[in-house]
Amino acid sequence: MAVPPRLSILTLGVADVERATEFYESLGWEKSPTSQPTITFFSLQGSVLGLYEWSALADDAEVPAEGSGFRGVTCALNCESEEEVDAVWDEWVATGGKAVLKPHKAFWGGYSSYVADPDGHLWEIAHNPYAAIGEDGRLQI
Repeated sequence: MAVPPRLSILTLGVADVERATEFYESLGWEKSPTSQPTITFFSLQGSVLGLYEWSALADDAEVPAEGSGFRGVTCALNCESEEEVDAVWDEWVATGGKAVLKPHKAFWGGYSSYVADPDGHLWEIAHNPYAAIGEDGRLQI
């Protein structure tokens, strides 16, 4: 049986589930009623974002919880225009995100920026002129 390519849930390990939840809620993201005190879920367009305590997530995967710095992964939120990138970047920084890289013309022809959430997870906020966003809100590549 071939499994279709999909990303069902992206779970971020966080230091404080309540604080992380408040950050994403302050962006207008709606917490799922299936959330619990130890884990929060946000329904995204086509997938789910989970927030779970860092060491508990490491325990779940049976790997060491130590580690810091660049994790080799970024999340991305694609926008429909450069102006939308500017507005979203401003909102994320105003609600407690850490400005990492201001919106700028990227070497690959798009418009890109980076913000870190309260736990240091990097989010690229970008406009890709080579990939449209469909009516369903999903990136078309």
